[in-house]
Amino acid sequence: MRLLLALCALALATTAAHAQLNVGDPFPSLATAQLVGGTVPETSGKVLVVDFWASWCAPCKASFPALGKINADYAPRGVVLVGVSVDEKASAYAAFVKKQAPPFPALHDSQQKLVRAVQVPAMPTTYLIGRDGRIRSIYAGYHGDPTDKLLRTELDALLAEK
Repeated sequence: MRLLLALCALALATTAAHAQLNVGDPFPSLATAQLVGGTVPETSGKVLVVDFWASWCAPCKASFPALGKINADYAPRGVVLVGVSVDEKASAYAAFVKKQAPPFPALHDSQQKLVRAVQVPAMPTTYLIGRDGRIRSIYAGYHGDPTDKLLRTELDALLAEK
């Protein structure tokens, strides 16, 4: 019986250590994630959008123009948007960034530290983080206009908070 209880406790501890981040959880620091490919912007006290993507992901490709427009509309209002590539190969990341030419930082999680810490459920997944550093919304996948409208509505609400 003790062995069974010990195994159950171990299973629960392992599951908890690898659980996905949820709304309300603090988002890990981008500054300490060892992202490469550019400068990690200052995010302290700002509304933050973190979009995880991969070069092989068709919806990721489709989302980049919309994210560029969101960045153009919301960066002047203090929103920081960062794309984070989960590509294993630096060459795939670099080719995607060269072709897409995003107007926001598109960094590479070359050591997969951030994506493992967050346990990203799908590609792409976009996290909206409030000024307090906590996750406010999570959008798995990209579905065109409906996703764009949801992101904008959430960003407007986050910016309205004091």
